[in-house]
Amino acid sequence: MAALPEMQPSSLSAAAGDADPQETREWLDALDALIAAEGPQRAHFVLESLIAEARQNGVDVPFSANTAYVNTIATDDEVRSPGNVEIEERLRAYMRWNAMAMVVHANRLHPADGGDLGGHMASFASLATMYGTGFNHFWHAPTAEHGGDLIYFQGHSAPGIYARAYMEGRLTEEQLLHFRQEVGGKGLSSYPHPKLMPNFWQFSTVSMGLGPIMAIYQARYLKYLHARGIADTSKRKVWAFCGDGEMDEPEALGAVGLAAREKLDNLVFVINCNLQRLDGPVRGNGKIIQELEAEFRGSGWNVIKLIWGSYWDPLLARDKDGILRQVMMDVLDGDYQAMKANDGAFVRKHFFGRDPRLLKMVEHMSDEDIWRLNRGGHDPQKVYAAFHAAANHQGGPTVLLVKTIKGYGMGRAAEARNVAHQVKKLTDEDIREFRDRFNIPVPDSELPKLPFFKPADDTPEMKYLMERRKALGGPLPQRREKADEHLPVPDLKEIFQPMLEATAEGREISTTQAYVRCLNQLLRDKTLGPRVVPILVDETRTFGMEGLYRQIGIYAPEGQKYTPVDRGEVMYYREDKQGQILQEGINEAGGMCSWIASATSYSHSNRITIPFYIFYSMFGFQRIGDLIWAAGDMLARGFLLGGTSGRTTLNGEGLQHEDGHSQVMAANVPNCISYDPTFAHEVAVILHAGLKRMVENQENVFYYLTLLNENYAQPGLQPGTEEQILKGMYLCKPGKAEVKQRVQLLGSGSILRESLAAQQLLESDWGVAADVWSCPSFNELARDGKAAERWNLLHPTDKPRVPFVTQQLDKHAGPVVASTDYVRLFAEQIRPFLPKGRNYRVLGTDGFGRSDTRTELRRHFEVDRHYIVLAALRGLVDEGALPASKLTEAIAKYGIDTEKVFSLYA
Repeated sequence: MAALPEMQPSSLSAAAGDADPQETREWLDALDALIAAEGPQRAHFVLESLIAEARQNGVDVPFSANTAYVNTIATDDEVRSPGNVEIEERLRAYMRWNAMAMVVHANRLHPADGGDLGGHMASFASLATMYGTGFNHFWHAPTAEHGGDLIYFQGHSAPGIYARAYMEGRLTEEQLLHFRQEVGGKGLSSYPHPKLMPNFWQFSTVSMGLGPIMAIYQARYLKYLHARGIADTSKRKVWAFCGDGEMDEPEALGAVGLAAREKLDNLVFVINCNLQRLDGPVRGNGKIIQELEAEFRGSGWNVIKLIWGSYWDPLLARDKDGILRQVMMDVLDGDYQAMKANDGAFVRKHFFGRDPRLLKMVEHMSDEDIWRLNRGGHDPQKVYAAFHAAANHQGGPTVLLVKTIKGYGMGRAAEARNVAHQVKKLTDEDIREFRDRFNIPVPDSELPKLPFFKPADDTPEMKYLMERRKALGGPLPQRREKADEHLPVPDLKEIFQPMLEATAEGREISTTQAYVRCLNQLLRDKTLGPRVVPILVDETRTFGMEGLYRQIGIYAPEGQKYTPVDRGEVMYYREDKQGQILQEGINEAGGMCSWIASATSYSHSNRITIPFYIFYSMFGFQRIGDLIWAAGDMLARGFLLGGTSGRTTLNGEGLQHEDGHSQVMAANVPNCISYDPTFAHEVAVILHAGLKRMVENQENVFYYLTLLNENYAQPGLQPGTEEQILKGMYLCKPGKAEVKQRVQLLGSGSILRESLAAQQLLESDWGVAADVWSCPSFNELARDGKAAERWNLLHPTDKPRVPFVTQQLDKHAGPVVASTDYVRLFAEQIRPFLPKGRNYRVLGTDGFGRSDTRTELRRHFEVDRHYIVLAALRGLVDEGALPASKLTEAIAKYGIDTEKVFSLYA
């Protein structure tokens, strides 16, 4: 390791511009006397008063959100841990060993497959003391008296959580040996994945940055449940463990203002400041703890810094002139990392050697003594004191900035080294050193087998382990798969009858209006209504939902302390302590996090709630797709509504707003059931089916519906088509039976109406009959087809299963044309499942959107009625049913520009 640069001696007396050092010393002495006589709180009040007076008199007082680079909690103010320190240390050692063994096993036993299943040891190595403290003393499991604390574990530390569960008897040795080997059903997931371990993990956190923002909205949602009288959450806390490097993710700090604004004193962030991200230092040229302190204090959080362990206390007590504190502040994070990658002699030279007075301070200490000077995150007593202060803070959220060492205890292989995150294998010598450092009772003869270690059940360690969790209600993490309550869903006609009827002559509505009316009907239901959670992101009026403001109110923990400007209007903006709407402002990520909290309420709070989150469809899967994927992992249940959907539907908005691909993205989330309905009755049928599946039957699926802002007459439900709507396809309007020449027109969303118009043109202009099919879900049709295809492959001697698309079209002759307001890939999915030999053409809106009228946009993207007619005629020509001259006639008749420049890349 290269030597660090030499530093000039530090001294507070060298402050520039001090015209009267003696007077300065007198002021400082007075402050010291005040602190000694009346305590830090009185000193704080006096200083704040002086600063306020100075500013009133025009003195420019610079603002700083930072405090000194020392622990926030003074040694004398630390609450003592009630635990058995020695036993807890031994338990941590065993868990460290088992976590290490688990990862090394996974990367040694499969040479035929490359032998690299991966896994992480260094993160848990730095977090073990904090996790142990939480498990032993703070985190409650769900009981009749306590709803249970919610822990967002740092994703890369999963092996350590498994190691503890193994010690508790919750996981077997066989499962540990199958870490990251899940296909056979015995393994453990690489990270916290509720989908893969539905009884264990609660939150998906390894996509870094998502844990912090989800935790904030989860804490707020617990307050919401309590305010609305749905569940008593008054005793519950949300603890979120994050890495210091993770805080560079925009989502990680994106909602800290909300937490302070809503005084979420049920929220604790623990940021593991091991000074390293995946590739190297987080802030090699700076100080990440100071940076984060400023971020959080400036946002109104209670900040507790835990930097130094107990071995530093005597030195800090002797630091009367503040020299040690100044050097602590001066040393950069990159240097701190280098010090922990070396030894005590290196630290003596490059830390204490920065000032002769510091060298004098430690001259009585050996290099081993200096090396023993520990960081706060590895000191059980100081961690306990910090956790206790955080758990008991009231009035706002708390963040703990805890300094640790990445790869702590892993020696030369990883400790404080840039490679720490990637270390998945250890040499025999590394394992021997690990064994010796943590005093693991595994003899040399057994080391090659790398055995897991678990004391006998009657040992003091195991008794202590089980007693501590029993006192806190049971094991954690644990996940509830279904809520204990049952909420019946009324019949379709009972709850959504108005949407099933044809609109009166001259009346037109959009599918967005249909959704809003369904939502209003649902809110009137005495059982389900109170559990509905409408989530809005500042487009309420765009979607015609402003009537809900007065009807059910907007949740605001402090109520409405101002008089809204529209108070005299019928639909005024009403905020209420018991409001039902979650209005997130211009914040799709926040809206999604609230949706996740509500959509998983059955699990984390044993209460079923029904979230409806509506947003511009362009700003859903595209903008917050990572959160939607996490929602799938967390087995969320609820409705996502993509408003103003389609690439040609949103007049005048252009490229950034016009969605032609969200349905394709939705198809990639396995438990997302997605629909692109055209009519009000389709919306009602789909919403009702979703309620049945997610609320009444508690199935682990969620629904995505794209909605339109285009008004038109609604035809009403054809009795008997409900099941076909849900499967994805039904005959909407058959063509004339007596006409010989036939085509099949498929469509969804807004473009289905172009297919209906094309039906008329084909009959009137070309004598061709067209059967028009509404296809609310090409995605569900494709899934059905793939399932049938797979079954047939695996059951060659059984009667083949027939895809639903094939069943629907088999008795309807002629070429097939599918047209949607989405990219061609959307409808292309069903091509393999059409009846054999059928001519299939797909029209779609590939390319970027642009601003214009709906008519012009549909013509531009070649999905309007004229292009549908042309495609249908082309199919008949290809089958020999019409001469090619008919295509030329149609091109001329409809004024189609054959020389128009069009590129799928534009």
